[in-house]
Amino acid sequence: MADERRVIGLSLGADLCWPICYEAVLDELDLTVRHDGASIRFDVARVTIEPFYLRQPVRYDVVIDRLTHWYGTSREWIKKAILMDGLYTFNNPWSIQSNEKHTSYCAMMRLGMPIPTTWMVPPKAYEPQPDLDITLKRYARMFDLRELGDQVGYPAFIKPYDGGGWAGVSRIDDADDLQQAYDESGTYLMHLQQAVDPHDLFIRCIGLGPQVRVVRYDSGAPLHDRYTTDDGGVEGAQRRHLIDTTLTINAFFGWDFNSCEALRQGERWHPIDFANPCPDSQVTSLHYHFPWLIAANLRWSRFCAATKRPMRPNLVWQPFFDIADTDAPYDEKLTAYAAIARERLQADEFRDFCDEHLPHLDRAVWNFFGTDRAREAVRAKVDVMYPDHEVDDFTELFWSRIQQWREDERP
Repeated sequence: MADERRVIGLSLGADLCWPICYEAVLDELDLTVRHDGASIRFDVARVTIEPFYLRQPVRYDVVIDRLTHWYGTSREWIKKAILMDGLYTFNNPWSIQSNEKHTSYCAMMRLGMPIPTTWMVPPKAYEPQPDLDITLKRYARMFDLRELGDQVGYPAFIKPYDGGGWAGVSRIDDADDLQQAYDESGTYLMHLQQAVDPHDLFIRCIGLGPQVRVVRYDSGAPLHDRYTTDDGGVEGAQRRHLIDTTLTINAFFGWDFNSCEALRQGERWHPIDFANPCPDSQVTSLHYHFPWLIAANLRWSRFCAATKRPMRPNLVWQPFFDIADTDAPYDEKLTAYAAIARERLQADEFRDFCDEHLPHLDRAVWNFFGTDRAREAVRAKVDVMYPDHEVDDFTELFWSRIQQWREDERP
């Protein structure tokens, strides 16, 4: 049996805590996988930023990417490596570059998802550009913002058509709020979206490959409390609905790692924000759910590396549209969308791989998050996020939530 090594690259920005934990568990397991006649071992290395020759081979089999959405040098290196070297990376860099929240709204409306009423509003202000003045004078039409607000209805939200982190997002309760928020929006290209009001539950689903974590989300809480420690009690058909929605969105856009938000009104789930490829992975946000993320990342990256999962550089949408154009009820369509998603994400093969090769991973992660090294990783992230006088308190807060997870998930 041939001995082979697979190298998993971490393309990182300000990430601190999760790479430490990922690398530590990977080292601890020292795993050998026998697959397709080869005995495979794994190495992990952090990707550096430097000039690169377009024909120079890469050393990595898989790259976990945290920079594509904002840093061009790394994005273009990854695109080169996919095209020239067959690198597998999550997420698809072309999709991240071209598919923002606006496209995701339109695409999921096309699939029949109950997206709230949404209008795009031209920017309030513009950066100087050649030919801009004459273009606006010839073709831009005056519009009545208050009339637009009446058509959308109140309450509503005005928010940038792309980006994340709640930047530029405002709740709008009346026409005066709308006018003020628009006047302060600067050069943002904005969406005005009807609020799902009232709603009784806000859920965020974190998807990583075929794995989905359902979390109750409190958008009004401080950042460290927005991810709650429960799943809102969502069970049965409703839970399956949320998972199928998440997998559908992620497979549609070629996003291995993405988070999807939905609000429940009555018995109906309204997806409201689901273009979040490269979502927050820090213990200061995820706390209780942080060990799940580490385990999920380890499983999916090892599966992709061991099996040499091929990259899908092109997004093939027609199979989804063919289902959308039938007369089937929406729930049946969603089940069919999710079946495509599970096939593209190799859900069955992934499950079998984990059962055969990674049955001990959960215990390894559970053990690691009881160690001093894990606590030091938590403190290291807290130390760069909080003022000195709060470091001890927040380290203890996040560590106690991880210990609560260990108690709940005791093997």
